[in-house]
Amino acid sequence: MNNRRNFLSGAGAITGAVLAASVSKVAMAALPEPVLQTKPDTMPPLVPATGRPYNPVVTLNGWTLPWRMNQGVKEFHLVAEPVVREMAPGFKAHLWGYKGQSPG
Repeated sequence: MNNRRNFLSGAGAITGAVLAASVSKVAMAALPEPVLQTKPDTMPPLVPATGRPYNPVVTLNGWTLPWRMNQGVKEFHLVAEPVVREMAPGFKAHLWGYKGQSPG
């Protein structure tokens, strides 16, 4: 049965939905513009002004692998070995690791 109360509640719901979906031009002007990249180019790596190009490796835990020079070439010795780690009390996992540590 159509009556005035049903009509007004339906009209109010539709008006509310339209207002919620619309955004004013003032609100849109306050949003920052998206960054546009017109080329797939990336920034070239930084190269020192003098000498050979050098980009040191940064380790997250501050631990680096020891090395030695062999005929002018850096030589690293990395040995993979089984490592046992306790993941939770009473739960031990057998993992592969390097230098007594397990990655990950």
